[in-house]
Amino acid sequence: MTLPRRLPRPRTLRARLTFGLVVLLAVSCAAVGVAAVIELDGFLISRLDQQLAQAGTHFPESLEHKGQLPDDNDGDEHGDTRRQATGTFGARLVGDDVTNAAVVRPGAVTDVPLTEGDRDQLLSVPPNGKAHTVRLSTLRAYRVVAYQGLDGDTLITGLPLEPVEAAVHRLELVAAIVFGAALTVTGVVGAFWVRWSLRPLSRVAATATRVSELPLASGEVALPSRAPESDPRSEVGRVAAAFNRMLGHVEDALTKRHASEERLRSFAADASHELRTPVASVRGHAELALLHPDPVPPAITRALERIAAESGRMGAMVDDLLLLARLDAGRPLERLPVDLTRLVLDAVTDARATGPGHRWTLELPEEPVTVTGDDHRLHQVLANLLANARTHTPVGTKVTVSLETEGATAVIMVHDDGPGVPEDIRSGVFERFTRADRRRSGAPGAGAGLGLSIVAAVVEAHGGSVGLESRPGSTTFTVRLSTA
Repeated sequence: MTLPRRLPRPRTLRARLTFGLVVLLAVSCAAVGVAAVIELDGFLISRLDQQLAQAGTHFPESLEHKGQLPDDNDGDEHGDTRRQATGTFGARLVGDDVTNAAVVRPGAVTDVPLTEGDRDQLLSVPPNGKAHTVRLSTLRAYRVVAYQGLDGDTLITGLPLEPVEAAVHRLELVAAIVFGAALTVTGVVGAFWVRWSLRPLSRVAATATRVSELPLASGEVALPSRAPESDPRSEVGRVAAAFNRMLGHVEDALTKRHASEERLRSFAADASHELRTPVASVRGHAELALLHPDPVPPAITRALERIAAESGRMGAMVDDLLLLARLDAGRPLERLPVDLTRLVLDAVTDARATGPGHRWTLELPEEPVTVTGDDHRLHQVLANLLANARTHTPVGTKVTVSLETEGATAVIMVHDDGPGVPEDIRSGVFERFTRADRRRSGAPGAGAGLGLSIVAAVVEAHGGSVGLESRPGSTTFTVRLSTA
């Protein structure tokens, strides 16, 4: 069984208002039309009943005497047609039998053949002088009235309902045409009127659409001009005023946020720049002390080695922070041709040297892939992704690095079959200082959590994108760069 499809519903407010207006008018027109038809039908039938009362039993009595009534000159052998309208029906019933049935035609009276159903209908009319409607097989609908005759018979007089039905049908046709035209005109005019009335709301919607398309997540944002305000006493005017006030609050908040971000970036850049010198000095003095020829106690040597190592790690962290600050400030990178094939090959070679416990595999295309960008920073992207795979997977994990092209896009994928990225940090894995509670290998983790944020920032600065797909046993980082 096929279910009927639901009628489409208007989606816009303008369409809904126009549709509602037309529906209400249609219901009103239908109610008026039905009331007019019912009233006209009742009025015409009552007039017909009055004519039946005036006609009385004269015509059916003439059928009984077969033309023998006084002054029969105006009749014929079948019945008396004097003062009888064309189409008048007469019948005489004796007991359960219809002895005579005729109808007045122009200039003559014609017998009416009756079926069993016709006879049953005539016999069912009570002789109480009240009008009833019957439908005879050869005469259609008639309004009839029955009286008890002097001879114990029943005399029935009837007039056709065809003129009444014709008048009612004509009214129905006229009403349908007039109301249809009214609905059409109302629909067209109403659509223009509703559209004109909702122009301020449409402008508010257009302004809201432009605002929704702005990149509000970061950076300085210039909001579009405010929605034009209309009569504040109207609902649309109040909506426009409230919307403009909201835009004002949003603009103030965005301005303050941008100023705060600028201060933070400036602080990070200045702090990173200022920290480079003392960190390098601490590291240099520690290495110099380790090179002293005089005997040094083992504990002191160990402490100096730790100072040198931690100062080196701190120096790398300062360099990362300084790089992020520069990228946030929008400083341009080098725009030179970079051979990604060679870059991937070198990065995997370095990873094999630093992580011999992992199984490193490489998948390269037959033709070299070249992009425009900063060779050093793109190498840093690959190095961070491979270091992330090496650090957060157990020994023996297979890491596959592949390079391919999709049209004008170079695609680099770093896949490992390790335990996967914890679900609670997947959504923020490229944010700064994001670290898992534990390494995927199960050992305690270390690091500032800046590696993947640098990957995202460098790739974004090159106009590319980076994504992550991870589940237990399969983790893939995908970098996309334009080759155009």
